[in-house]
Amino acid sequence: MGNFTSSSPGSVSRPVCAQFVQDVVSQNCVVIFSKTTCPYCKMAKNVFNEIGATYKVIELDQHNDGKRLQETLAQMTGAKTVPRVFVNGSCIGGGSDTKQLHQQGKLLPLIEQCSCCAASGSEGSGSGHFEPSK
Repeated sequence: MGNFTSSSPGSVSRPVCAQFVQDVVSQNCVVIFSKTTCPYCKMAKNVFNEIGATYKVIELDQHNDGKRLQETLAQMTGAKTVPRVFVNGSCIGGGSDTKQLHQQGKLLPLIEQCSCCAASGSEGSGSGHFEPSK
């Protein structure tokens, strides 16, 4: 799930990619668009691990349409770099931005405001459900 394929390479349109991004972001409290070898992506994931928040990761370098998704994210957020971190439907920036928000005590309140998944009751990986670590 999450990967979509097309009958011919490169035929997935940007509107389809934009819809995919919007769907993932709206269905999960925290979403990280990442690449497996990116140190700033690891930094962002570590911040959420540290505070005990569940997050959905889309590894663009392992996704069938990762390049187009990254182009779509650049158009949507104004930044082409990864990670692109979304909390409660809004892009909060990249790895350094995420770490800075956490150090300023502003990240946890953003996560606690998440309502995108509260009514669904879904649990498990990528549910967007927040569980405090303490």
